[in-house]
Amino acid sequence: MPLHLAPAREQLTVLSNGDVSSRALLEQYLQHIAKTNPSLNAVVTLDAEGARAAADEADRHLAETGKPIGPLHGLPITVKDALETRGMRTTCGSPDLTDHVPDIDADTVANLRAAGAIIVGKTNVPTLCQDIQTSNPIFGKTKNPHNETKTAGGSSGGPAAAVAAGLTSLEIGSDLAGSLRLPAAYCGVYALRTSFGIIPTRGHIPRPPGWLTSSDMITLGPIARTPEDLDTLLDVIAAPSPTDAAAWKVDLPAPKRSRLQDYCVGIWQDDPYCHVDKDTRDLLNTVAELMRSAGATVDDTTRPVNIADSDKLFQRLMYATTSATATEAGFAADIAAADKIPADDPRGLYLHSRTMRHRDWLLANEDREKLRGRWADYFANHDVLITPATPTAAVNDQTSLPLSQRYITVDGDKRPYFDQTAWLNIAGPVKLPAAVVPAGKTADGLPLAIQIIGPYLADRTVLDVAKRLARRLPKPVQPPAFTE
Repeated sequence: MPLHLAPAREQLTVLSNGDVSSRALLEQYLQHIAKTNPSLNAVVTLDAEGARAAADEADRHLAETGKPIGPLHGLPITVKDALETRGMRTTCGSPDLTDHVPDIDADTVANLRAAGAIIVGKTNVPTLCQDIQTSNPIFGKTKNPHNETKTAGGSSGGPAAAVAAGLTSLEIGSDLAGSLRLPAAYCGVYALRTSFGIIPTRGHIPRPPGWLTSSDMITLGPIARTPEDLDTLLDVIAAPSPTDAAAWKVDLPAPKRSRLQDYCVGIWQDDPYCHVDKDTRDLLNTVAELMRSAGATVDDTTRPVNIADSDKLFQRLMYATTSATATEAGFAADIAAADKIPADDPRGLYLHSRTMRHRDWLLANEDREKLRGRWADYFANHDVLITPATPTAAVNDQTSLPLSQRYITVDGDKRPYFDQTAWLNIAGPVKLPAAVVPAGKTADGLPLAIQIIGPYLADRTVLDVAKRLARRLPKPVQPPAFTE
């Protein structure tokens, strides 16, 4: 296998040893991007000359000092076009930001550079990250690398497709409503929604360029082709913001157990609120049996929360946090429209949540803390919970249709479009780490995935289970980019 298609850890070993230069590896990536990206449209801004200069500097540093710059020394990577990147166009798919070139990096991008990473380019997103399929008026649509008629997911569709197709070994996605994990599941790669607060989010769009604050629900996290590579990137990006670095550090606990058979694992295979299809049910059954055969304690009966109640609270808090960037006129119109809808009318959930008074938000936030308490009680007796990632494998691309006309089909039944993220959203409002793990495939060869949720700040436990389980699962499905 060519080096650029190898796991990031293998690339980093030969780079830090000086066996391969950063410039040589970069040229492999640039050739692969030139060959593969035109039909995929995952990388939308490419800075080949800037990357070459940075790679040459990494090589000079290693030759002169004998030491790597940092843990990502000389590794070419791409960055989601929602993260501001110094000197590189950052649009978040919005025509209003077509020519936006930031003067400073988002905090996490700065941490990547400090670790020695070489930023090659930016990957595609839906406009302002506000869809779960990836297309925008500037760059168009990103295709699923396994089947161009299927969606790559969103909003991190470009990052997930780029990792799956070997255009980069590592990426950083952002996740509010499954925006990191949904594309990973559909593209057949690994991803981790990190515990809220352990990765700085300043410089993520939206909020608008220059804002210092961010959403109280969004997290950033790594995407990779192996769970070990998730660990590698987590070590770099789990860090305080520069303003807090003088006094704070992030020191995540080690995995709770040292063997798979020592874990107590909950399995939640299906739920009436968001039924999954037969392929996904069968997959969860297979995973449950794998865990039992490994000697783990498996509990497939208990349920930590009511998904319907959790999802409604999630939606209220999500709609509230997204109101921050509304224009004065737009927000005034939302208030006027909300006033015309009775408080108990379900059709008013979006507008009532978006325009809630601060006291109402405080009450909703109290409900969130109570919900976190129920999860903590669950994890007092369970180490992790395994659930479906999505109701089905990647659904048909529908970016040409208005949102109101989109839907998904589950075992022949027509279902709401946003049911795709219902399982992912149970971790969202309660700040929990959640990994997506490719775990099988459909008869048509599309990737299937599971989700592993852990207690707050138990990111390394989640990744440990993912790594140990991955050794017993089929190898992830490789797209044509790996076999052509």
